[in-house]
Amino acid sequence: MTPVRPSLRVEKALWAEGRTVIACDEVGRGALAGPVAVGAAVMAPRTRRVRVPEGLRDSKLIPEARRAAMADTARAWVDATSLGWATAAEIDAVGITRALGLAAHRALDALRGQGVGFADAVVLLDGNHDYISPVAPLACAVRPIIKGDRDCASASAASVVAKVARDALMVDLHQHEPVYRWERNKGYASLEHRSAIDIHGMSAHHRASWAIAPAPTLF
Repeated sequence: MTPVRPSLRVEKALWAEGRTVIACDEVGRGALAGPVAVGAAVMAPRTRRVRVPEGLRDSKLIPEARRAAMADTARAWVDATSLGWATAAEIDAVGITRALGLAAHRALDALRGQGVGFADAVVLLDGNHDYISPVAPLACAVRPIIKGDRDCASASAASVVAKVARDALMVDLHQHEPVYRWERNKGYASLEHRSAIDIHGMSAHHRASWAIAPAPTLF
């Protein structure tokens, strides 16, 4: 089945109102190890015709070999990008939902540091739940959009930037904890990852508060 191509339908409606779009998407929510990352991509109102880059998709739909190049394309296409992180220790301390909110605020703070204004902005947040506002109110609206990373090109850009950055971090962490094979599984619950946890226990980068099921026995 051909992957759904994202469009700028939502973005154009907001641009017509003079709104700046700040799209946010998370990566790593369901992993057993490593931080969660939130990517943000800014698109100020356009008056000219805008074309979505060929091949831009939700990061999960882009082959791994093409993601880094697409992340470069996405960064060049939008006005600004940033990343926010929350560590495994923070996830253990406050739970995944609040940790996502912390990471999102860090990404948004990084945009402020780049001079991005929020007075006329709308944050498009992939998903069905606003995890940003409960951490601290923003000076702009937050609009959750189900399948936003699939359907909204700005959120697709945020998705691939965050995915490439988090994957690179997990490959780096693999050098220090090679038994878990994070260079392949990126911290997610693969059979080899869970088997390594069974044998070696958890590292400092694992989410210790999570109920991590043992690897199934293979006969």
